[in-house]
Amino acid sequence: MSTKKEGLGDNESFEVSRDPASIQSGSRQAPFFSVVIPVLNGGPVFRESLEALNRSSFRDFEVWVVDDGSTDGSVAAAEESGARLLGTRGRQGPSVARNLGAEKARGEFLLFVDADCSVGPETLSLAAAELRADESLDALFGSYDDEPAAPGWVAQYKNLQHHWVHQQGAPDASTFWAGCGAIRRQVFLDLGGFDEARYPRPTIEDIELGYRLRASGRRIRLAKEVQVKHHKAWSLRSVIQSDLFDRGIPWSELLAGREGPAKELNLGLAGRLSVVSAVLLPASLVLMLFEPRWALLAGLALATLLWLNRDFYRFLSSKRGPAFLLVALPLHWLYYLNCAVAFPVGQLRYHWRKLLKAVGA
Repeated sequence: MSTKKEGLGDNESFEVSRDPASIQSGSRQAPFFSVVIPVLNGGPVFRESLEALNRSSFRDFEVWVVDDGSTDGSVAAAEESGARLLGTRGRQGPSVARNLGAEKARGEFLLFVDADCSVGPETLSLAAAELRADESLDALFGSYDDEPAAPGWVAQYKNLQHHWVHQQGAPDASTFWAGCGAIRRQVFLDLGGFDEARYPRPTIEDIELGYRLRASGRRIRLAKEVQVKHHKAWSLRSVIQSDLFDRGIPWSELLAGREGPAKELNLGLAGRLSVVSAVLLPASLVLMLFEPRWALLAGLALATLLWLNRDFYRFLSSKRGPAFLLVALPLHWLYYLNCAVAFPVGQLRYHWRKLLKAVGA
């Protein structure tokens, strides 16, 4: 095994080269997939992610792990798995890490997989079949499965919500997801990869890349059968952090600079009406303390939320039972409240930065 240091752009990195192991394609020719996994203290879950790749029925792939400054056993786990290893200077973020992996990868397609996700035995096979069946596709992405690994009602709810949203999306997508998403390597490089300057930490770097893909005339498919198991143990605090600060506000800011309505995934009319109803419900409940007639508005808001999201609530009940649904309802309404805050804040941030740019600040 040989180790070498080299510079890649503005980022110093290290690469560990080793002979192909069982986790990689045994062919000397370029593999179909280059699996790129950014990791920062991935822990036991990361080991499971690597082991899951080893169980894949599809074998024409190589694995690149890009360590972002781990202090646990993540580097050792990558080495033991037979993956090719790269490293950033530490704490550079997933955009930098994925770009480093993409630059070194040899595959026709890059397949980004998060370090806390495990592919199924057929995940890579299904993704490859989609891409081979339609050569006009430049990218595809999947979803979490409907059997999340992390215990706890908050974690179960959040992972099932993600699964549901992606399963309801239109196959002809206008965004991208790096939790389990494939893209032609050359297209990725031509577009400049993930925006490292704008997204130095995990946020909506994959969504923004998807918008650039579509703007350049590329085709993206939401392949609903391509699924991974998510191991993240969400807490109420991390859910609010993600929905509001990591996704909602930056996504709203990104949308402010785009032309035309956003209809992809959870940005349709039903979602917007649900946001309005989620705001009216607690507001009218408070007003009821002073004037009982506000109960009519509270009842209308509640009925609207239940009706617009009835299919999702049936799904949650079928997966985890009525008691779980009762806990999930306020969590889902909290998600809509986060959206209500994120939208105006994101819009203000966009116009403020536009103003600063105009005056040369």
